Amino acid sequence: MSQNRHESKDRIESRHDYQVNLKTELETRHLHDKLEHLFSYQLESLVQIQELQLEMLSDLRANK
Repeated sequence: MSQNRHESKDRIESRHDYQVNLKTELETRHLHDKLEHLFSYQLESLVQIQELQLEMLSDLRANK
């Protein structure tokens, strides 16, 4: 009897652990996607800034 209760508790605990791990994995993936989006946006901004800087340098050279 006691062994059956223990096995039942173990199964419940195991299922709970699985659900927690699954939720953690999904949250981690979601955060990874957000970071990837932010990095992509940041890269686009940096490229635009660099293009503007090159244009300004070109203008300075032309004015010399």
